[in-house]
Amino acid sequence: MSSKPRVVVGLSGGVDSAVTAHLLKQQGHEVIGIFMKNWEDDDDSEYCSSNIDFVDAAAVADVIGIEIEHVNFAADYKDRVFSEFVREYQAGRTPNPDILCNAEIKFKSFLDHAMRLGAEKIATGHYARVRLNETTGRHELLKGLDPSKDQSYFLHRLNQAQLAKTLFPVGELHKTEVRRIAEEIGLPNAKKKDSTGICFIGERPFREFLNRYISKEPGPIKDPTGRTIGQHVGLSFYTLGQRQGLGIGGVKAKGAEMEALRARGLRGAGEHTPWFVARKDIENNTLWVVQGHDHPWLLSESLQADDASWCAGVPPTPGHYAAKTRYRQADALCQLLAGADGSTAPGFGLQFPEAQWAVTPGQSAVLYDGEVCLGGGVISSASALP
Repeated sequence: MSSKPRVVVGLSGGVDSAVTAHLLKQQGHEVIGIFMKNWEDDDDSEYCSSNIDFVDAAAVADVIGIEIEHVNFAADYKDRVFSEFVREYQAGRTPNPDILCNAEIKFKSFLDHAMRLGAEKIATGHYARVRLNETTGRHELLKGLDPSKDQSYFLHRLNQAQLAKTLFPVGELHKTEVRRIAEEIGLPNAKKKDSTGICFIGERPFREFLNRYISKEPGPIKDPTGRTIGQHVGLSFYTLGQRQGLGIGGVKAKGAEMEALRARGLRGAGEHTPWFVARKDIENNTLWVVQGHDHPWLLSESLQADDASWCAGVPPTPGHYAAKTRYRQADALCQLLAGADGSTAPGFGLQFPEAQWAVTPGQSAVLYDGEVCLGGGVISSASALP
């Protein structure tokens, strides 16, 4: 039996997890690769790359010189991630399945499986870091060193037990360095492009996929004056801030609405200013749209989040922090508010000195103290500017 510490790496077929496995082997760990199969409804589909990814992962394991095991978590995924995804969309919200997948599959089902294999730790190719705070004795989740690749937002639901067992080797590197290492050691997937989108949807058109699981209930599209300017195909198929696919490109703002747009300095308003989804009225099955990226209906000065999860196991003290309300967003200054009982759990409120754009129920509000990711919650509501 090996005396080296055993680390089980989630090998996805991509370059980040491949370099993760290589680095850990270089550091003297006994490394075992696990390929997670999380979706099997479309195995023969042009959009599902699972079979290709496994071939790539196996080729990587061969080059690095490690064992690889193929594990099927599809039942867990469907039960704990996909069913929640569909439920949220049907309720008119826009969920983030990657966050749920990390919390329920990669750092629960996969972690449990790795521990049964006698692993001391697990590792993935995420751009994040874990640090033990000597003062508090707690593990902290930190942003990855490459700001353009940081994935701490997707990992904010990890708890102390999970963080204590997890390594993120590429979180210490920039993506260019990861690619360089992959080429240097001759990895077959060194130039493989990063995967985008949600694993069970792949590259297919999103609306086409949702159609299979969510019933369509068409209804009116209205502008802020109450004028009906089009028909939507079902509220579930739209998200706040959405600009494409509304089918109202030629419609112009009228009267008071045009004057309001022009008063805010939007030259040419009503002629070429694009339309954006601003509100979803579930009760009346109405989609409200506005013209102009900076329309007041798209801007929020505060939000409420539920289902909070804090990396430290306890909520942070109310006060000033930074937050992201969507992944591709710069940190925004905010104030974490205390509830009526003086706490911030299990939900919390945030106030922003600068209004935030298209804050979307179902997405996550994630809180930061410098480079430390504190945790976050699921946005339940946001207050638009009056």
